[in-house]
Amino acid sequence: MTHYSEEMNRLKESLLAMASHAESAVARAMRALVDRDDALARQVQEDDNILDQYEVEIDDIAIHLLTKAPLATELRLITVAMKVSQNLERVGDEAVTITRRAIDLGTEPQLKPYVDLPRMATMANEMLREAITAFINRDPEKARAVVPRDKDVDNLNRQLHRELSSYMVERPSNIGRCLNLMVISKAIERIADHAANIAEEVVYLYEAKDIRHTGVKANDSNETENPAR
Repeated sequence: MTHYSEEMNRLKESLLAMASHAESAVARAMRALVDRDDALARQVQEDDNILDQYEVEIDDIAIHLLTKAPLATELRLITVAMKVSQNLERVGDEAVTITRRAIDLGTEPQLKPYVDLPRMATMANEMLREAITAFINRDPEKARAVVPRDKDVDNLNRQLHRELSSYMVERPSNIGRCLNLMVISKAIERIADHAANIAEEVVYLYEAKDIRHTGVKANDSNETENPAR
């Protein structure tokens, strides 16, 4: 195996490890919220630097590979890896946001049973997992199927915001807790956004088609390839 091939493999392996850490951060942040576990919340915050380090490492490998004049398919992989790592780092940031609000919420009685938030987080994490699986398995169809699911999380976020707004109107003493829950809901919605972004990058990687901002979520035989990005 050449040194170039070894670096390409290292790039992929680092990306997969980073994705695993990001998914774990979201799951642990939600467990900290539901279980009112401040120690776990703080551990998630401390572990965020792992994702930061992965992003720096992936960028370093990618930039070094770019100096080797890669072929078009390799060039797409390198640039997509950088974009995916950026989205994964932001997933970690949103997990930290959840833990900060969870710690605040832990100082007061629980406003309501947590049903919608864990459901949203599960949906977002499943999107993230399937987008990465599509990357591993070279499966752009699977990636395309992930993208529209972002709307389901958006809808739950809006529904929860409406419910919490009514709580605040009915009883102003609920405002602090409601605002914290709204921030958590928005953080989960953004995690789903990042998962959809990753899925779109996977489609670009394997089909050389840019489906961002197009509304095109399924294969269209008339669609023109757009290898330029």
